[in-house]
Amino acid sequence: MSEPHPPPAEPPWPSDWLRGVLELCVLRVLADGATYGYAIATRLADGGVGAVKGGTLYPLLIRLENAGLVRAQWRAGEGGPGRKYYELTAAGRAELGRSAGQWGRFTDTIGGVVAGFPDPGPHPSPTFPSPIPATEVAP
Repeated sequence: MSEPHPPPAEPPWPSDWLRGVLELCVLRVLADGATYGYAIATRLADGGVGAVKGGTLYPLLIRLENAGLVRAQWRAGEGGPGRKYYELTAAGRAELGRSAGQWGRFTDTIGGVVAGFPDPGPHPSPTFPSPIPATEVAP
């Protein structure tokens, strides 16, 4: 008789929460430099976000590209097929800073409400290193 299979692992976070913050997380991954979709999903999973399926990630990357926040470029693969790399534009970097600041204020507020004592104190916007040359002009 075979061993019973363990129940499937539960996602680390409710899917509603992930839908609300996935764009910010993807922008943050891209702040470290251009990369491709599978690597973005791997970084998110390794960072504790959980598994992000291609059917969720790639439409988001297309929306970010259409909004001018991300630039996409096909690059030759190393011994395999080419890959589509994504990188932040200047507008994407600005959106990351704005959204990260909003997220910090939001989590401070919700944390206070959940703990029972709201504290809407100031939450400074973080800054991120820029791999984009200073001469770039936002599209």
